[in-house]
Amino acid sequence: MNALIRFSQFVGSTFAVWALVFAVLAFVLPEGFTWIAPYISILLGIIMFGMGLTLKLSDFKQVVKAPKPVLVTVLAQYTIMPLISILLVWAFQLPAEIAIGVILVGCTPGGTSSNVMTFLAKGNVAVSIAATSISTLLAPVITPMLTLLLASALLPVSFMAMFISIVQIVLIPVVLGIFVNYLLGERVEKVVGVLPLVSVIGIIGVIAAVVSTNVQNIIETGLLIFAVVILHNLLGYAAGFLLGKVLNFKVQDQKAVSIEVGMQNSGLAATLATAHFSPIAAVPGAIFSVWHNISGSLVANWMSKIKNDEEGTEAQKETGQTEEIIT
Repeated sequence: MNALIRFSQFVGSTFAVWALVFAVLAFVLPEGFTWIAPYISILLGIIMFGMGLTLKLSDFKQVVKAPKPVLVTVLAQYTIMPLISILLVWAFQLPAEIAIGVILVGCTPGGTSSNVMTFLAKGNVAVSIAATSISTLLAPVITPMLTLLLASALLPVSFMAMFISIVQIVLIPVVLGIFVNYLLGERVEKVVGVLPLVSVIGIIGVIAAVVSTNVQNIIETGLLIFAVVILHNLLGYAAGFLLGKVLNFKVQDQKAVSIEVGMQNSGLAATLATAHFSPIAAVPGAIFSVWHNISGSLVANWMSKIKNDEEGTEAQKETGQTEEIIT
């Protein structure tokens, strides 16, 4: 079991590499992956159940202890990224089916890997976990509502159909996972170590399915979608970090807000696009899934070098003590 957990942790830490490898394989050998397409919703449901297993009711206490960073992050998640998506759709004059895929990415909750990236960035992990959890639980209402508001002029959008889909593949699995965690307690912790492997397999399955069924569309529009996805993601990081700075949050909170806003549950976006729109609408979500894990790792590495408030204070204390000893 320990060997499996170590392997799971290794796969989780190198997720961006695996995502890229299988995206390329699905593009080059699509016939080997198209069979996954009917199971996209099931895969995402399993991932969301795994996310629920990692959550405890105590994780939500952060909202009570320090509500401002968490609530600001959730609000930013559902305002900044949707607005950036609309700006990009307008700036690049995207075709309707690609545009709705970009908008869907902008309207989804925080990405499941944002908590790991916040940890690597030495950010406030408690804020990140609470914000991801709350934005995910709000997704059944807010994601279809925003999509209806922003994308209905492009293609018909059914609020109720999307609401039901998100309840089925996000809300029910997450709540069930939280309940199982509460019920079984310490026994669940033995399984949690394997969850990174399950999550990676699930997301890679979604990516491979979308890429393999959209090879021709990617050939025709791939560079455009790549440019839009990269801009969407990087502008999200920048806007989140700037927002935290303007609101005078602690540095570790600024890091959490930045990563939480920039990283989306793009697997959900790809799943919803496949279920309710067209295959090509799922491409932005699939590419975002690969890219934001690469960029997230790089951003986390850069942020880890920025001293948090406490570190700065400790450094000042040590400097003061050294000066006293010298004098």
